[in-house]
Amino acid sequence: MTEPSHTRLLSRKISDYCRIRLDPLFPPQEGARIRAFLLNLISCAKTPPRKLRGYDWQEIGILCDLDGETLRSARTAIEPALDAIARNTKTAPKQAPIAGPRNTKPQRLARERPQPTAGKAPVPSRHKKLDRSEREVAVDRQKPGIKPRAIEEFPQPLFEEGSDPPSFQAALDFQMRRHGDSYWHLHRAVVRDDESLDRSTIRHWLQGSKSPRSVASMEVLARIERRYRLSAGYFKAKLPLQTRSASGHILDDIGSAERRRLAWHLPDDFNTRRSEEQEEILEWVRRVIISGSTDYRKFQAAALKQRYAIRFPGITYGQSDAANDGYRLQREQQDDDGAQFEDPDLMSGVIDAPPVLGMEMADLIRFKTATLTAFGLQRNGVWGEETASQKVEHLGLMFGALAAHPRGPVRGYGVPTQHVTFGLLVFPSVWDWYVQWRERRRGFYTAWEVDMLRISLALTRKDTGWLRQQPHLASRLRPINGLVSQPDIDRARGDWDDACDVYFKHASSRVKEIQRVARVHRDPFEPIMPVLEADSPVAEYRKITEEILRLMPDGRIHRRPAAEAVRSFLMLRFGLHLGLRQKNLRQLMVSEPGRLPRSERQLADMKRGELRWSEREKGWEVLIPSVAFKNANSSFFGSKPFRLLLPNLGGLYEHIEAYIDRHRRVLLGGMEDPGTFFIKTVKATSKDAAYDRNTFYEAWRLTIQRYGIHNPYTKRGAIPGLLPHGPHNVRDVLATHILKQTGSYEQASYAIQDTPDMVAHHYGRFLPQDKAALAARILNQVWQAA
Repeated sequence: MTEPSHTRLLSRKISDYCRIRLDPLFPPQEGARIRAFLLNLISCAKTPPRKLRGYDWQEIGILCDLDGETLRSARTAIEPALDAIARNTKTAPKQAPIAGPRNTKPQRLARERPQPTAGKAPVPSRHKKLDRSEREVAVDRQKPGIKPRAIEEFPQPLFEEGSDPPSFQAALDFQMRRHGDSYWHLHRAVVRDDESLDRSTIRHWLQGSKSPRSVASMEVLARIERRYRLSAGYFKAKLPLQTRSASGHILDDIGSAERRRLAWHLPDDFNTRRSEEQEEILEWVRRVIISGSTDYRKFQAAALKQRYAIRFPGITYGQSDAANDGYRLQREQQDDDGAQFEDPDLMSGVIDAPPVLGMEMADLIRFKTATLTAFGLQRNGVWGEETASQKVEHLGLMFGALAAHPRGPVRGYGVPTQHVTFGLLVFPSVWDWYVQWRERRRGFYTAWEVDMLRISLALTRKDTGWLRQQPHLASRLRPINGLVSQPDIDRARGDWDDACDVYFKHASSRVKEIQRVARVHRDPFEPIMPVLEADSPVAEYRKITEEILRLMPDGRIHRRPAAEAVRSFLMLRFGLHLGLRQKNLRQLMVSEPGRLPRSERQLADMKRGELRWSEREKGWEVLIPSVAFKNANSSFFGSKPFRLLLPNLGGLYEHIEAYIDRHRRVLLGGMEDPGTFFIKTVKATSKDAAYDRNTFYEAWRLTIQRYGIHNPYTKRGAIPGLLPHGPHNVRDVLATHILKQTGSYEQASYAIQDTPDMVAHHYGRFLPQDKAALAARILNQVWQAA
């Protein structure tokens, strides 16, 4: 019989308790024995051995095969578990007797029966224990009319199976007619007495007004499949909404928000599995699907608990105020140029920038982003919106580390916030402390420190450095004990250019030193390594889109889930065909057929691309002006726009047209259309349909979690070993695929709109093992010809 839900819940809690409280106190084997003893008490509904004044530790030690004194010494840690088990044993509801598969109401048996007469079989006494067949005979003799048909475990089909109906409703009706079952008789055959599934539920399934969703309904479906000797999952595969997670999983000790995230990834028989298996499944789902556990993820989770960045809420660059005020974690997204400078500490700080520091930051951003340089100043290069926002965050982290308390969890330097100024950045001692502080937190140097030092080099470069052209910042400097002395400040005030020259030379040397020992903390390819290691990475990644189509809901019945599934399909297909960065993909506009497309000048002013129908080519075309790309000045573009005709393969055009004609309106829900091709689902809590960087990343990541990662427990998901990732990784798939097929860095650069040098730098690691295979393929043609 199935273990009661309260017993499974207690077993899970006791296992967690043992892992947290007992495992640190005992060797692994002894801890396992104690845990097994406690779980055995729960499963057998026994109370722990007791004496007059507490628990019998000697007896418990014998049962655990341990020394009683050893257990007694740790009784303060074990007693809470024993107390919980004792309370559960006293208050546990008594189990009902096992009932037959038919819902026989006991009051019918209690009805007054006629006395037996001569020549008739006696009716069994109500006080005599009856088996199932006797109970049915006793009831049937009292009921007028036709007696119910006897229940066969495996009824013979009345006719051969000539067709396989595609819908769940039609398939269930067909199989019931084929085996001569009414919904009433089928209910008697497959639903037990102790189950609450009403016979009208099966009638609703036949009418199409309802479909199975709960884990209890899925269990009944499995019994029907077994009764009709169908393959496992036959009916489930025909349900109209494959993307809906089952309800009714027993997760009472888990919060509602996490329960919703877990439900999709739990098997239908989760409730009936042993507690150890349930713990194994929950641990795997949390580690692989929800968090995507890697070494960097573990560091990230610990770093998220410590917030220290100084924030600049008054400075925004084309992003929402919430995004800047929050300094949202970049969630392991790659920089658009492929470099890895993300940091898990990009969270909202506890300190707002003082007014003077805020003015200095605003002056720097104005200098680097203005169309024309202010009179008297010189600069080399301009920051775009994304770059400017990133530099604000990175410099805010540095100032936050300087201001953090030295005895707090961040272990900062404790500089008073009113003394934090950009003028400190010309002192080598300040930068040495910061890069060494980051090395202590992480355990090694990374490319982050190199990038930060290069920022400082740009700020202090001769003639064009912003910091070099701001000698008045020296007047705001104050001594910092152990970091900047008064003589250092006096020398900087006396000759600001010399102070910048000294620092520039020092930082140039530091960059080379750190580059020699820098390590990669987060391998950007780790989440998609099973794809990149395949012979055809694009074909492997394409399996995710095929999985989406396999589980596609019926759009006539479930409009919104179908629209969201089509959107997920098109996101991945566009990524595989276009190889665009996340920004260009989410900002892609759409021009519906019959409307005049936007001109190239309009798109250049908007810095966005557009999907439009090409009458000349008779296909869907993507046009993006070069200024919309981060590397607009790259030799790849040559001031020419990016133009690509999408291929009509794998039903792509069919889904594009369905998405534009129907699904976008469903997602908008009557709200304002932002004009972009990809839009969010408008809800009561989110009325803005436009994606931003974070929400687009989350949408892609959710698609990978549901359709990409193979789940061995639910058998859903396309690729074993895959981990959650964002849209930028699809560029890695394209570049690696072409490298494996051609060995050409130049051709790989065409797929991701970049230069061969960049491709060689970032993707060269995937080519050496394939070079020999490419050469052998050419040489082997000689032997094949012979």
